[in-house]
Amino acid sequence: KQWYQRRVRGTKNVGLGIKTPREAIEGTYIDKKCPFTGDVAIRGRLLRGTINNMKMKRTLTIRRDYLHYIKKYNRFEKRHKNISAHVSPAFIDLNKGDTVLVGQCRPLSKTVRFNVLKVIATSAADKKKFSKF
Repeated sequence: KQWYQRRVRGTKNVGLGIKTPREAIEGTYIDKKCPFTGDVAIRGRLLRGTINNMKMKRTLTIRRDYLHYIKKYNRFEKRHKNISAHVSPAFIDLNKGDTVLVGQCRPLSKTVRFNVLKVIATSAADKKKFSKF
């Protein structure tokens, strides 16, 4: 048989208590950067954030809000970081404002080092607000 006839699309368990999405098991997409069907291992940090931007192809930007303490004034200031993450085609119906769990992996491109693993909460509202309050 030819090499392209032998290749069968399979799924794998990412681990860390994360279920493989049904679309990854039953779907027919090919994505080498997908943690469920591709050749990417999730290791390192797991982060939670809100979807900020979805204008890229198979990539999104999440916003992580945090408080930074200023010792001189004995107060906190609001800060945020944006993180680029790869989105597998298994996650359909993602919208801006949804909360997702991303896992660290090897560098997939110049700025992408994370992969979306799970959708935690969905939100219909378009918000750029500080999510802690």
